[in-house]
Amino acid sequence: MKLLTTTIGAYPKPDFVELPDWFRAAAGPDTEHPTEEWAEALARMGGDAETILARGTQVVIEDQIACGIDIPTDGEVRRENYIHYHCRHLNGIDFERLTLRSLRQGAYSARLPTISGPVSARDHFLTHDWQVAQSFTDRPVKITMPGPMTIADTTANEHYDDAAKLGADLADAINAEVLALAEAGCRHIQIDEPVFARKVPEALEYGLENLERAFHGCPNDVVRTMHMCCGYPDALDNPDYPKAPKESYFDLAEAVDRSSVMAVSLEDAHRRNDLSLLERFASTTVILGVVAVAKSRVEPIEEIRAHLAEALEHIDAERLIAAPDCGLGLLGRERALEKLKNLCEAAHSM
Repeated sequence: MKLLTTTIGAYPKPDFVELPDWFRAAAGPDTEHPTEEWAEALARMGGDAETILARGTQVVIEDQIACGIDIPTDGEVRRENYIHYHCRHLNGIDFERLTLRSLRQGAYSARLPTISGPVSARDHFLTHDWQVAQSFTDRPVKITMPGPMTIADTTANEHYDDAAKLGADLADAINAEVLALAEAGCRHIQIDEPVFARKVPEALEYGLENLERAFHGCPNDVVRTMHMCCGYPDALDNPDYPKAPKESYFDLAEAVDRSSVMAVSLEDAHRRNDLSLLERFASTTVILGVVAVAKSRVEPIEEIRAHLAEALEHIDAERLIAAPDCGLGLLGRERALEKLKNLCEAAHSM
């Protein structure tokens, strides 16, 4: 049976899109400098900004389609990073006031935008991004956004004294964007919560409840997707970067399966799991990462096919989608194309 394929989020920006990008930072993914330089880069584009960004989105969509991807993303071409782009459109988050914080359990430090007041939605913006991307293909384009726990973990909170309340307010703001996308016609909406795998107790205590708030009222014909990666590298071919505990997926699986989430994205390429994990998802579709985003080596087609065949011993083909582990931003365009072509050929020939 032909397995469906998708991408997770970020794709290498075309060279002519001269926006700062945390993947282009010399020291690895960077939250601070792209945040400071993003508005300046848009100003340099002037009246051509929308044309340039739309053209960049078109290139990224066409690359994915040429490789055979069934459910492409917009590649997050407009974003300096996937979290703070969203935060710019929320009330209560101050980008003029940056605060130094340690992130991802000490993996790196950065000066972050500061939560200085009640968080709420301000203006719809992803609907426009999706409509532009969808105009370039008849395949359904998936839109991604950061989840409440992940936003809270990548900003400096100086207003709330209750993490669950902050998460609930963030969830309500995200929900406004989810519902606007659904009303516009977007049928694949993905909320990314990589922090779940690092903070399992908090995810179980209030994180999943707030994820439900973020998806509340979403129509049944919209695929409610969640991405849960175990850690992003600071550079290619650095196998020792900090990652979430390997058992986190097992600890979270049954709770995710009981939620309203319809598809969950898991990494399984850079660090393999015991694939009996898939049996813990009784009804949820699993988007399985079968090509690594932190390794320059291009996985051969037969290797990917064998990986997927192993997964099919534990889950029905109708509930398995093949994907990269996470965003492709570090790989560069040519390597990303090679990996996606092999991914699609393997998945489509099962």
